[in-house]
Amino acid sequence: MSSHSSKTLALFGGTFDPIHFGHLRMALELKQSLGFDEMRLLPSHQPAHRAAPGVTAEKRRDMLALALEDCPELVLDIRELLRAGPTYTVDTLEELRGELGTELSISFCMGMDSLLGLPSWHRWQRLLELAHLVVVARPGWEIPASGQVADLLAAQHGELADIQQQPAGKILVQERRLLPISATDIRNQIHSGRSPQFLLPERVLDYIQSQGLYQQER
Repeated sequence: MSSHSSKTLALFGGTFDPIHFGHLRMALELKQSLGFDEMRLLPSHQPAHRAAPGVTAEKRRDMLALALEDCPELVLDIRELLRAGPTYTVDTLEELRGELGTELSISFCMGMDSLLGLPSWHRWQRLLELAHLVVVARPGWEIPASGQVADLLAAQHGELADIQQQPAGKILVQERRLLPISATDIRNQIHSGRSPQFLLPERVLDYIQSQGLYQQER
C-alpha cells in the first residue's frame, strides 16, 4: 500500500432502526472534524452481533434516504442491504477495496462498545489491513488495562495525520458527547402511543406513521 492517498472515505454503520438525529449529528461531526472527503452511512442487512432489525431493509433504506435528502455531506451506501445472510464488516471492506483500490484512505467508524467486542467479530484481525478504525468514546472513557483490545490500541494508536496519509492500519479515538437519543426508545415511544417528534427528521416520522411501523410488539 502506498503511504499517500488523495482522498479519505469514512463509513458509519448501523441498523438505523430508525435513523435519528443522534446518528446524523455524529456522522456529520466526524466528517467535519476529521476532514473526510466523503462520509457514507452504511445500513446493515442482518447484523451478526445483535438481534435482527424490526423492519425490512427496504423500509430502513427509505427512511435513511428521506433523512439525507437535505444533507449533501452524508451519502447513503446500501451495499450491505443487498447482501444475503449475516452482515460482516470485513466483507464490506474487502468489497470496497476491490472497487476503490489500495491507495484510498478508508475509515470505519464505531462506538467504544464495538471496539471492546472486536475480538468476537468475523475475521477481525483483517479489519486494520483494510481500513482505519475511528472509535467514538464518551467523555471519561478508559482504555482497557489488558487483553487483546488493549494490546491493539497500544500497537495501532493513530493520529489525524495518519488517516490523511495512510490507507489503513490505525485506530483513532474521538471523545464526543453523544446526543442522548436511542432508536430503542423511539420504537418504544411509538409502540406506546407517544410521539418521538424532534428526535428524528420530520420526514422520517411521517414515513413511520404512514407505513404503520413499530406499532406491533417486537
